[in-house]
Amino acid sequence: MSLFNIFNVAGSAMSAQGQRLNTVASNIANADSTTSSTGEVYRAKQVVFSVDKTKNPAAAGVKVQQVVEDKSPPKMHYDPKHPQANEQGYVAMPNVNTVEEMVNMISASRSYQTNVETMNAAKTMLLKTLTLGQ
Repeated sequence: MSLFNIFNVAGSAMSAQGQRLNTVASNIANADSTTSSTGEVYRAKQVVFSVDKTKNPAAAGVKVQQVVEDKSPPKMHYDPKHPQANEQGYVAMPNVNTVEEMVNMISASRSYQTNVETMNAAKTMLLKTLTLGQ
């Protein structure tokens, strides 16, 4: 694999992890909201990755295949005074687990950081290679 392919692979991974971070941020921001933009209960979203061989099959990168909604049922919270409470006094809350989302955020940011360091190491190696000819 060429040293230049490292930039493509690490760049695609950074882009995918950036989208993962945005999805996690959306989940955390909506963890306490009772409705989404569609008027229904917000559902946690997860990013699904896949191999990206479109640019170079020898140096496959990563891409976001899709963003899927969590199918688990919403959390039911007892609050009979809430305007969106049902007949029994329960309010449907998002199925977002903030602890899991924080772990997911740390994992995504570490992965992003690792890819930045990989690109920096490749850049340093290329610069060192250029100075060999002097």
